[in-house]
Amino acid sequence: MPRPGASSARHILAADIGGTSSRFGHFLVAPDGAISLATVTRLETAVADSFVDLLGRLPQAGFDLCPDAADAAVFAVPGAVVGRRVTFANIDWALDLDALADAFGLTASACVNDFLAQAHGCLLLGDTAETVLPGDMNPLLVRAVVGAGTGLGHAALVPVGDGRVLALASEAGQAAFPFADGQELEFCRFLCAATGESYARGDSVVTGPGLSCLHRFLTGEALSPAEISARLTPEHPTAALFARFYGRAARQYALGLVAAGGIYISGGVAAKNPLLVMHPEFAREFHDSPTYGGLLRKTPVRLVRHEHVGLFGAARIALDLLPSA
Repeated sequence: MPRPGASSARHILAADIGGTSSRFGHFLVAPDGAISLATVTRLETAVADSFVDLLGRLPQAGFDLCPDAADAAVFAVPGAVVGRRVTFANIDWALDLDALADAFGLTASACVNDFLAQAHGCLLLGDTAETVLPGDMNPLLVRAVVGAGTGLGHAALVPVGDGRVLALASEAGQAAFPFADGQELEFCRFLCAATGESYARGDSVVTGPGLSCLHRFLTGEALSPAEISARLTPEHPTAALFARFYGRAARQYALGLVAAGGIYISGGVAAKNPLLVMHPEFAREFHDSPTYGGLLRKTPVRLVRHEHVGLFGAARIALDLLPSA
């Protein structure tokens, strides 16, 4: 079929697949390689029985780029990406690039970890980020990307010389989360009982579902993350303890990478409620290290609130898939 839009532009299909909702972006690529976002469509992930089904629902949702009209496509997904078939961390189906090629004619396509896309998006949109902790981001040093949404995502930005940066995915959110004192250990037991898991992962603590579980532990109220966020204040115990956990997650990853170049906080939880990283408990916990507190106090932290950062990152990756003009 004919490709949409101006004949001089090329077309990228970018997707940011989440456990709750999925965004699809139609990007235009100018002759000089600049990308611009033309259209965004959001679908609830749970409406689909499979990824092929989800992609097939785009036309009726008003998305203006048919998959077979895309010059390249990149799908950012929550999970470890190894090979052409990916099983998601928090969605009960998989993505098979060969099946997409058969169903939609997508040949120039790739599947990447969702926080790898977030990291690429931070390279494009980092200048729009808000200051959480002061300092200058340094692209000559390693930087980290950490973010709570339905899961807890991690990625690294590593300088490799000549101004180039290598983005690396991580599944650090699947590691056991470190708890400290009596109340925290009580919450750990509460969380394990609620999830049925033998240990508490970062993916079940510093996330939207983790916020709901923490609030229920502290107050007895069973509320959604959105309902909790609407009533949180700096004095609320849920805000203070969740901010402490978020600061700890950021500190653990910063030290694991020696991310002296800075930390980008991304993901929907803090983007929708900045209090959860602006709270004093976040800074206190992030700086709390008996050996490297001085280094951490010099490490800047920025909050990226652009709602389409993952889509921009996926589109940036897709540039390398475009066939030669």
